[in-house]
Amino acid sequence: MRYASSGMSGKDPSTVRLALVAVLLIMLVSATRVTPLPVCHEQPPARWFKGNTHTHTTESDGDSPPDVVTRWYRDHGYQFLVLSDHNVLTSVDALSALHGQDGRFLLIKGEEVTDRFDGKPVHINGLDVDAKVDPQKGTSLLDVLQRNVDAIRRVRGVPHINHPNFGWALSTEELRQVRNTRLLEIFNGHPHVNNLGGGGVPGLEEVWDAILSGGTLMFGIAVDDAHTFKEPGNPAVAGPGRGWVVVRAARLEARAILQALEDGQFYASTGVELSDYVATARAMTVTVKKDTWSKYRIQFIGAGGRVLHEALDSPAEYVFRGDEIYVRARVMESNGRIAWCQPVLVGKR
Repeated sequence: MRYASSGMSGKDPSTVRLALVAVLLIMLVSATRVTPLPVCHEQPPARWFKGNTHTHTTESDGDSPPDVVTRWYRDHGYQFLVLSDHNVLTSVDALSALHGQDGRFLLIKGEEVTDRFDGKPVHINGLDVDAKVDPQKGTSLLDVLQRNVDAIRRVRGVPHINHPNFGWALSTEELRQVRNTRLLEIFNGHPHVNNLGGGGVPGLEEVWDAILSGGTLMFGIAVDDAHTFKEPGNPAVAGPGRGWVVVRAARLEARAILQALEDGQFYASTGVELSDYVATARAMTVTVKKDTWSKYRIQFIGAGGRVLHEALDSPAEYVFRGDEIYVRARVMESNGRIAWCQPVLVGKR
């Protein structure tokens, strides 16, 4: 056999064959080499963060400056706070440097956009807005509500509708038609906002159920709407610590907290603490962190506010049938405290 000149002429044929085999093996390995997959970094596990999204200072009609207000929440076990003065966007940079430097407390800028129509108050919080939002006015209650919601969205804020029964302003009909928001106050700690309704006007939980029964997903939040910090324990004033949310998020950062709120990854409370609650395609499970001196009722609620199942022990589970329209959970404690878990639209998970 004769080989083409390639620098191998004159060499022993067996040596040439071995060299050729080695070259072929190298080419084969190169052709079949697997490209390494990118490193998959695990997401940090979600944690629970307690916070309040509706608070006032002396920047509007509160009785205490922002520093005092911030200190109260941090000292009372909250992990985040939104300062939401009326038509004022309070800077939180200096406060964050002072109170949030250890990464355990987060201040989020905000504004309570305060508008009116025909003498009725229309108040909407804008969370983490990029700029101050002026009241937008409008031709009807719904128009005013929608214009302000949309204005908050335009500056990258997250809107939530405040105390609908304050001044008996916003009816179920307006609330079920508003778009571009998913957050509704179902409990507000101010003493004059009529959470329970009256005189033929439904309470806020009943309103919430009416909205959900119509197929519109809305999440219920609890706030204290605090204005008064100088009269602790006085039920006749709008004091702090009466309602809050506990948000499940990967990190204590403004956009992570707000995304969790918009995804319904939280529960609202006036004092009940949960260890966990989980909604899967199959069921909803609620686990209460029990107080030694308390007893609890865990209710799973569906269309029209009907109680689908009630449990007296924790954890409690409700298995979806598929025809409920929605399911949410409410935990009632024997001394009047409540926690509200967020609804899921059954059949749309």
